[in-house]
Amino acid sequence: MPKQMAAVLFSEEKTQKDVSRGQRKSMITSAAFSFAFNLLYALYHFAFGIMNMSLWFVAMGAVYWILATMRFSAVLCGRRNDNLASEDTEYFVMKLTGAFFILLGCVLAAVIYISLSQNIAARHGEIIMITIAAYTFFKITRVIIRSVKQRKNSSPLLSVIRSISAAEAAVSVLTLQRSMLVSFGSMESDEILIMNILTGTAVWIFVFTLGFALTIKGIKKGSKASCPEVRTKYHFK
Repeated sequence: MPKQMAAVLFSEEKTQKDVSRGQRKSMITSAAFSFAFNLLYALYHFAFGIMNMSLWFVAMGAVYWILATMRFSAVLCGRRNDNLASEDTEYFVMKLTGAFFILLGCVLAAVIYISLSQNIAARHGEIIMITIAAYTFFKITRVIIRSVKQRKNSSPLLSVIRSISAAEAAVSVLTLQRSMLVSFGSMESDEILIMNILTGTAVWIFVFTLGFALTIKGIKKGSKASCPEVRTKYHFK
């Protein structure tokens, strides 16, 4: 009986590790594609902003450049640590990403200020707006589903990637609302201003909160993971 119980526990542990590896591989692959998209989008905004002397486009380019940088660091860490052994490295990436989130919050504050002061919002046709809205809600749904599915996975790297995706989805909601209000809305200009201020503030607080949370968790957990006693706990073969 003890041998059978041990075999069952070993099988369950092995299954859990296989699931963790599968989730990790899927998330890193997805992050790699998202990195390429963010990088191209950042270069597009930089080029368009410089050509048209638009500070807003340059600021949005900086937003997507920071997102691309965070995803690149996560993908690089994942490719180097496929065996899930380096917890201290993953927590370092978490601290680094937290700092980038705080920087992203500062850039977002500039984007929101420029948008409000200069009344900048992209106007699109109905089909394009529906497409953008569908893609934005797809990103939000994907973030929620992954958070639910991976709630038992304690990998720091996956937590970082999920946080980046959540921040990108929040930025997409902000830009979507601004475009929808000028493309479809029949609201007065003062009402539009209030809506944009509220949503912009909520997104800014959300990004800053993610940044502080990741930084604090990376510092606290990273110091524990660097201890030999704790490191053996997370070592997978």
